[in-house]
Amino acid sequence: MSLTPDLDRDAVNLIRGFAMDAPLAANSGHQGTAMALAPLAHVLYSRVMKFDPSDPFWADRDRFVLSAGHASILQYSMLYLSGTGLQLDDIKAFRQFESRTPGHPEAGHTDGVEVTTGPLGQGFANAVGMALAERILANKFGSDAVDHHTFVIAGDGCLMEGVSHEAASLAGHLQLGKLVCIYDDNHITIDGETELAFSDDTPARFRAYGWDVVELGEIADDIDALEAALVAAKQTDRPSLLVLRSHIGYPSPDHTDDHEAHGLAFDEGDVTRTKQVMGIPDEPFWSPTELVDAYRGHAAERGTAARTAWEARAGDVIESPGWTACWNRTGLPGWDADLPTYEQGESVATRKAINAAFNATLDKLPGLVSGAADLTGNTGTKLDGETTNAPDAPGGRQIAYGVREHGMGSALVGMALHGGVIPVGGTFFVFLDYMRPPVRLASLSHAKAVFVFTHDSVGVGEDGPTHQPVEHLATLRAIPHLHVIRPADANETIAAWIDTVRHDGPTALVLSRQNIEVVTDGSAVERGAGVVRAAADPDIVLVASGSEVALCVEAAERLAEAGASALVVSMPSWDRFDEQDPDYVDEVLPIGVPTLAVEAGVALGWHKYADDAVSIERFGASAPGNVVMEKLGLNVDHVVARANELISVLTD
Repeated sequence: MSLTPDLDRDAVNLIRGFAMDAPLAANSGHQGTAMALAPLAHVLYSRVMKFDPSDPFWADRDRFVLSAGHASILQYSMLYLSGTGLQLDDIKAFRQFESRTPGHPEAGHTDGVEVTTGPLGQGFANAVGMALAERILANKFGSDAVDHHTFVIAGDGCLMEGVSHEAASLAGHLQLGKLVCIYDDNHITIDGETELAFSDDTPARFRAYGWDVVELGEIADDIDALEAALVAAKQTDRPSLLVLRSHIGYPSPDHTDDHEAHGLAFDEGDVTRTKQVMGIPDEPFWSPTELVDAYRGHAAERGTAARTAWEARAGDVIESPGWTACWNRTGLPGWDADLPTYEQGESVATRKAINAAFNATLDKLPGLVSGAADLTGNTGTKLDGETTNAPDAPGGRQIAYGVREHGMGSALVGMALHGGVIPVGGTFFVFLDYMRPPVRLASLSHAKAVFVFTHDSVGVGEDGPTHQPVEHLATLRAIPHLHVIRPADANETIAAWIDTVRHDGPTALVLSRQNIEVVTDGSAVERGAGVVRAAADPDIVLVASGSEVALCVEAAERLAEAGASALVVSMPSWDRFDEQDPDYVDEVLPIGVPTLAVEAGVALGWHKYADDAVSIERFGASAPGNVVMEKLGLNVDHVVARANELISVLTD
């Protein structure tokens, strides 16, 4: 069945009505953008995208990203109309506590929402990652199984944000032809007209990136012209930017092209006058049953036909072990059987150990895709024998992101939420500051992305304080739902990779530049912390992460020579340790025993586990790494002295 012109018109009017009514009822939200883009959204969902409301996450669906996430009511209206699961009461509960229609789209919260958007530009860059994942999987499994597009709606704000520049440059370089961005060129920002701060020639910029750019002009209300433009964009072999001149707040007689329409501009009188122009009843949440039923029937027919045709042609592929491993984001049977182990006393940088882990599991982790921000060899993210992804190597599992930490982080999130791949991206730990937004959004959306951060402390050495992270680990640990592992040595690094693959969410691996003595068997990783050096009746507990664990072992031996018994604990993952039962916690950190934490960073947070801390409460210095560590107190003499002091203070 197809929709009649009258149903097309009424559907657009319903979306525009919801765009006014839901924010008005919530006394919060953004009305004008959703109103202006109602015809575009209608065309995407009813005519262009492969989308099955009965199974909104089937593997070969087209992906839709609302990078302009403040216009969330636009997407919710489409999910309601299409029959994806949202009901009228959900629309009425817009922006209310625990509703399915929050203020910005949230992946995993509302069926049909692919990525969590809101921070402008992030969704655009996520879409680049999605298109890259599609290309890699299509090359691996064939076009019968994987052949879909990623559509993204971005506004002026998205394209002003720096992350969009990085991501657009990468997409153009890689020639991601399955990516279609509709640029909502409405000339409006919150402060006023875009000309206040923005005079870029956006089409020229994207042409310079290598995109196929089409300036659509004034067709924002012409659904047939919109359909033709979108269908044509699907035929190109480069990413497409469709520049759509829209008018925020249209067709309001009061607020069309008004910058106030970016927010909550429409009061009841404004809504009444606009609905009179539209020719629909002046009632909140106008939603005629015959329209909704017809729309849902049309969406179900289109979606079911597309999905069942895919199942028929891709049946053998999607039942294969490789497909299952990719889409379950895990490995083939025995994927972890060939991982290396290291002898006590060996000296290995954990960035080198993670590289060994990647390559030992590469063949049996078919979804593993790895790269770095121009630091592939430095961060251990090089996959042996793998081709670098490029237009003439579309299946390459090695990704060269270039010096684009912002874009890389957001692309990783998009790849993870696309599904079918386990994306790994590496950079120096200090450059976490360049990619904190995607790390946070990965955590918010439970995206299974792997962030590899190396050169993790002042042990970096001569590069100096600009490259020596002292506060970064504490800030990572503060992010909810982010799994953070700072392994003590090579064995813990191998265990960390096993834990990362098994973890259903984002992981940050914090690794050393310098060689570290192997002092553990790796078992502490599974439960977040574990005893490395036992003591029957300890006088003190020394607890540490990363390279400082070996330091604590040496300090414990020095203490023993002087008659003090020290229990040494490696705590590679606070978040994992916090999940353990109280008996295990007491076993690792015995009650009543003085506890000293040792870490080459700020002490923030260690008070939860320790009575005192040997830490670094200043920026680093330019010198050889071992010298910086020594001068800043990360040495045996200082740890022993602080341990003795703590024993004296807490046992007197």
